[in-house]
Amino acid sequence: MKYMDDSLEFVLCGSSNVDMETFPEWERITLEEAYDYVDYVSLHQYYGNQAGDTADFLAKTMDLERFIHTIECTIDYVRAVKRSKKQVNLSFDEWNVWYHSNAEDDRKMAEEPWRFAPHLLEDHYTFEDALLVGLILITFLKHADRIRIACLAQLVNVIAPVMTETDGPAWRQTIFYPFMQASKYGRGTALYCPLVSTKHDTSTHEDVTDVDAAAVYNEEKGDLAVFAVNRSTKEDAEFTLDLRSFMGKELRVIEHTEMAGFDTGAVNSACDDKAVSPKNAEGTLADGVYRTNLSRLSWNCMVFRVG
Repeated sequence: MKYMDDSLEFVLCGSSNVDMETFPEWERITLEEAYDYVDYVSLHQYYGNQAGDTADFLAKTMDLERFIHTIECTIDYVRAVKRSKKQVNLSFDEWNVWYHSNAEDDRKMAEEPWRFAPHLLEDHYTFEDALLVGLILITFLKHADRIRIACLAQLVNVIAPVMTETDGPAWRQTIFYPFMQASKYGRGTALYCPLVSTKHDTSTHEDVTDVDAAAVYNEEKGDLAVFAVNRSTKEDAEFTLDLRSFMGKELRVIEHTEMAGFDTGAVNSACDDKAVSPKNAEGTLADGVYRTNLSRLSWNCMVFRVG
């Protein structure tokens, strides 16, 4: 195929999840055979809160960090062994929250196996799911040097941010909003942002930062976007954003919203798809420093005009 079109890119099929017994040996062995012919290694990962433990659920991006780091190191090991100058990157071609519909899907398939176009895998997403999706997006942005493809699975009805009703409207789930804002504003160059945050422990994770954040600078438009999640279940956080690297240019806030103050189990519906959605928030910008408060359990999007 490359003889016919050398612009084609190829993805090596990686492990479906980190719990497979062959992970990451599968990646090493297949890369040793195919490194020179592929451009990406694929990753898949879904998360759920079957235990009903919000704090631990929102810490699962620490597992995601280890997953990404392990694959990066495996790729780089094979590259070193082969003395190759080629860089193979990551394609995170399936990711989302997925667990709400599992028990009901099993029941439907057992009791009603021959229905036409059954409604399966239709998770109804909660506010805490939106926070985790925001944290996943932040993690991807922090690894944008290696993650060149990242596909939310799926987009409509099946574990999706958008739902449809037969002969009725389309409506937005809670997870739609962080995905929409990251898509709208997270375009340009991902910036390296040293982060200082207080930490907490959960039932299965230690030293979890209360706040996680990422920033993207769109030089062409002159926009700087900052995404932040306060995943603490107990405390608000003072958030100080040092923008003095942009001093000498006009700097102003053009948007600041937050999703906060909702019950962790709150959902949207066809009747009201803005019940759980971003609302305007405030901060102060002075001498190149932006200060605001991040509510406990909140997704935050701040956009600045630079220039």
